[in-house]
Amino acid sequence: MLTLGRALRGGTLPRDTRDTLFLLLVIGWVLALQSGNIPLWCSLMAGGVLVWRATIAWRNQPLPRWPWRLGLLTAALGATWVSHHTWLGQDAGVTLVVVLLALKTLEMRARRDAFVIFFLAFFALLTRFFYSQSLPTAAGILLALLGLLTALVNAHMPVGRPPLRQSAWIATRMALLGAPVMLVLFLLFPRMAPLWGVPGQDPAGKTGLSGEMQVGQVAQLAVDDGIAMRIRFDDPIPPMASLYFRGPVLSEFDGTLWRPRQPEFSPRAVALAELEPRGQAIDYEVTLEPSQRPWLVLLDAVSEAPQVPRGRAFMTPELQWLYVRPVSELMRFRARSHLDFRHGPRQATDALQAYVHLPPGFNPRTAELARAMRQEYGTDDGATARLVEAALQRLRTGGYAYTLDPGVYGRHTADEFWFDRKQGFCEHIASSFVILMRAMGIPARLVTGYQGGELNGVDGYWVVRQRDAHAWAEVWQAGEGWVRIDPTGAVAPARLGSLSRLAAPEGAIASTLRNLNPTLVAQLRNVWEAVNNRWNQWVLNYTQERQLDLLRHLGFSSPDWTDLAVALGMVAALAGLGGALWLRWERQQHDPWLRLLQRVHRRLRRLGLPAHVRATPRGLMQGAADQWGDTPFTRALGDWLLQLERQRYGEPRRTPSLTTLRKQYRQLPWPHPRRP
Repeated sequence: MLTLGRALRGGTLPRDTRDTLFLLLVIGWVLALQSGNIPLWCSLMAGGVLVWRATIAWRNQPLPRWPWRLGLLTAALGATWVSHHTWLGQDAGVTLVVVLLALKTLEMRARRDAFVIFFLAFFALLTRFFYSQSLPTAAGILLALLGLLTALVNAHMPVGRPPLRQSAWIATRMALLGAPVMLVLFLLFPRMAPLWGVPGQDPAGKTGLSGEMQVGQVAQLAVDDGIAMRIRFDDPIPPMASLYFRGPVLSEFDGTLWRPRQPEFSPRAVALAELEPRGQAIDYEVTLEPSQRPWLVLLDAVSEAPQVPRGRAFMTPELQWLYVRPVSELMRFRARSHLDFRHGPRQATDALQAYVHLPPGFNPRTAELARAMRQEYGTDDGATARLVEAALQRLRTGGYAYTLDPGVYGRHTADEFWFDRKQGFCEHIASSFVILMRAMGIPARLVTGYQGGELNGVDGYWVVRQRDAHAWAEVWQAGEGWVRIDPTGAVAPARLGSLSRLAAPEGAIASTLRNLNPTLVAQLRNVWEAVNNRWNQWVLNYTQERQLDLLRHLGFSSPDWTDLAVALGMVAALAGLGGALWLRWERQQHDPWLRLLQRVHRRLRRLGLPAHVRATPRGLMQGAADQWGDTPFTRALGDWLLQLERQRYGEPRRTPSLTTLRKQYRQLPWPHPRRP
């Protein structure tokens, strides 16, 4: 790589070889940006083709014949079909674009082929935004864009051997000149729904929320440190143990899989929730990361619809808030929650029977335990609180443990948890607890969401990560309604506080830094996440509402799409006028050396110099001597004109600069007009 770098910078390679190697290097970076989104075979094939093409260029060998290219194309099409079962769609399309970009380099013979590769590479860069619009992604794409522009500029200079540094400087100037246009378009061009495709879902073996919960089928849970959302609280900030962010509520159980009920979107749904807020409200702002789900994960409980952009939010009877469409882009909105609340019917109803249903033939030992506990603690209305406390006490004192590596459970998941394994993560604990409650005839359901988070001291945002995903139970009690019960807190109380939060495994560098300075890694991460949050807030979350707010600041009273178009048109008109004036000024400008020489010529004409005198330094010097003879003025003018000539055609280091010559020009003993 060092040898290649020196060869690209130096003059040891022919021009064609140098340009080809540089273009292949840029294309390699473009394809590397896609390596996490394409199959492994595609990365290996594209990398191998680029290395092969670089070897051909280095050794000045002929390009492979068409049977090789056709064979590789056929193999790529077949592998794409095997990987994606289609040649259409986002993932298959990106895979084919990457392969075609690499294969196109094998037939790059002329500038025309290079231009096809340039624009195919630009399109490949655009597809990277299908998967991520984060700040690191934008930085990587900017670097690739500058590289492609450098290669494109270099291709438009076919004569000689222009250095790549010169092409890179021209490309950078082009990008800087285009930055104001890009900024105006970003601010004023109408914001539309995202054009990006829907990313594929991650495997179920990571922390995070899912629309369903299959108990016991994940042997080991990997900790996902990705950010789910950011919260900025208005004062005061609630304690961490009270931060329960509500997501999907799972009420239907078939023995291994928990599912939510079909949501109901109507005013009746709000009435069925029977939500009664109590205590002081908490106002906060949510920045929700894309999840491709319609969930609005909010702090329990929200009685008023959050102020979501471009749409409406609806509450189900189970207090879950849903958006009108999947959240496919960063969303920022405000909400108000009450930590102290009651909800659900206060007296028993027929609808509660759905929350005591259990499928037959599952967990017989748990059912026997439920009958024994019922006999011990009674069946009256007040027995529910005693039974809940007895179950929690069993979790506290029965040797149960919280672990991320419980192994795969069998058919009777609750039986294995209560009597055999006695360990699991929150889904095992909460599911087994709800099954036990239902077996005792107590209405119960599972609630999933996030619990806790951490405060970023740099920007003041409360960061909730996928590792904070949690599951808890809700039990119905007469006179109270639905009551939150978190059985995981009985097994591992530190899980709900700040003492024992889940953490992703660290790499060697992070582990070494933490050993040297325990707070350094946390501080660096907080700074980085604060910078990334600013990118999210000001760039990715620049919505149509924020565009209209900008117009309000500019003086529009009630801005809409029409005003946005008017503002964009005004800016375009001003830019066009400025461009026209600049072009006119540019046409009137010449070489600064010629401009100074013409200035001398015009002044001598006003003094009486004949019109036929040639406007060259020596011509003007000879014409002045013929017109006025040997005078102090003509001698001084002659010496100055010879210096001007040497400044143009002599050695630059031994001649004065144009700035010095302009000063000397003003100091010449100029006579009055027509009186030399």
